Amino acid sequence: MSETWSHSESLRQQQSLVVLPPLARVDQKTPIHIETYLSPVSPVYEGITPSLSAPVQSLSWPERGQATNATIPELGAMKRRWILFQLWFNTYRKFFTFVTLLNLAGIIMAALGRFPYAEGHLGALVLGNLLCAILMRNELFLRFLYTIAIYGLRRWAPVSIKLAVVSILQHVGGIHSGCALSGAAWLVFKCVSIIRHHAVQHGAVIATGVITNILVIISVLSAFPWIRNYHHNIFEGHHRFIGWLGLAATWTFVILGNTYDITRGQWRADSHSLLSAQELWFAVFMTVFVLIPWCTLREVPVEVEIPSPKVAILRFDRGMQQGLLGRISRTSIMEYHAFGIISEGRKSTHHYMICGVQGDFTKSLVIDPPKSVWTRELKFAGVGHASAMFKRGIRICTGTGIGAALSTCIQSPNWFLIWVGSDQERTFGPTITGLIHKHIEPERMILWDSKKRGGRPDTVQLLKDTWTSFGAEVIFITSNMQGNDEMMQGCHAAGLHAFGTLWDF
Repeated sequence: MSETWSHSESLRQQQSLVVLPPLARVDQKTPIHIETYLSPVSPVYEGITPSLSAPVQSLSWPERGQATNATIPELGAMKRRWILFQLWFNTYRKFFTFVTLLNLAGIIMAALGRFPYAEGHLGALVLGNLLCAILMRNELFLRFLYTIAIYGLRRWAPVSIKLAVVSILQHVGGIHSGCALSGAAWLVFKCVSIIRHHAVQHGAVIATGVITNILVIISVLSAFPWIRNYHHNIFEGHHRFIGWLGLAATWTFVILGNTYDITRGQWRADSHSLLSAQELWFAVFMTVFVLIPWCTLREVPVEVEIPSPKVAILRFDRGMQQGLLGRISRTSIMEYHAFGIISEGRKSTHHYMICGVQGDFTKSLVIDPPKSVWTRELKFAGVGHASAMFKRGIRICTGTGIGAALSTCIQSPNWFLIWVGSDQERTFGPTITGLIHKHIEPERMILWDSKKRGGRPDTVQLLKDTWTSFGAEVIFITSNMQGNDEMMQGCHAAGLHAFGTLWDF
């Protein structure tokens, strides 16, 4: 997303920083005194609020997951470890742990004969978990949750409640993962139960049960983080297409399992037993929610601007709400990639996506720009969509992270933009810089050009100063893994409410 950074503790200890009064608007000619061994010049740059000055850092991040003394300078080792644990055991992992342990307890009780409901409704427990997993990744359902949260809380709820709700919305992926894994575990338990009673069970039911098990387990295993992050195409192909086959096999399993009467050893001729089965209706809703996003699939025209070899700017028709992301592909069903959406508002005629060159797909956008791409018209909500819930906030991003952050600051005058990058205007071109200067006042943004400034700023100090001067309630971070970790650790240590980037979709 952006080049890697780092800080130098020894340099930071040597630097002294003078902070101006809050929201003092000063142009580049106004003298600001900052003593630094790296640069004798003020870091004031066009669009910078001069009260938010910070010392320059060197150019590499610490290792992922490592909290340096520069990040949390005043805390002891135990406190640092506690902060790292809190950030690691976030709401996502809490949801995942709760869901899996609850289902594990159910499976153990069912195996011991102490869960009467499970004896006659194993299929419902399987499909109920899988339906919940699908809902937590469904664009329409998540947009519904965000809408309820935003319009239901933003006028009256205290900040603590809003923060808790945003954390839940951001980390519902933990429910998705927990329910998917639990559904697969219940499916194995059901299949073992069927095989144990194979003498009274029809061979077709056993066969479809085994096939369904295999397909669902492959789909679940393909979504494990190390596969998803390092073998994305394998994850996408197996999780999607094997998942679809698993859904088809589930339908067959449900129909056969509910139409074969094991007490009589024959197939039922009436449809009442099938229509009254919970499993059937779980399968119906699973299918509906899987199909809804794909029903909005369209091939749409796109204009591609290539301001530099590092970036492609895609322009689409129609305006968008802030905080949304879209998935695009060159084909109708293969290799979809998610990008943040930049728009001036719903009534705008266009919206944009910034695609930084990171892999074969994004590289092809620069080398061979398409005239059209496939996308789902139903966009999904990122955590930035919840910014409408807060009175004032900070949106900090690095490099191509501006694609996910900019709409919030364009569409709301109560959000402060901090964008750290290298040679931004030349790299990202006149379209993006034009949108920034057209819609965001100089006192409401910091554009830090690390190439002109000779290095990265101390982002944690920058956030602390902006938090105080702007009166922010929350910070949303869009950066690479190392940058995200450092800023989250620093904000947590300073008591600033921050939400970072996730890599679980």
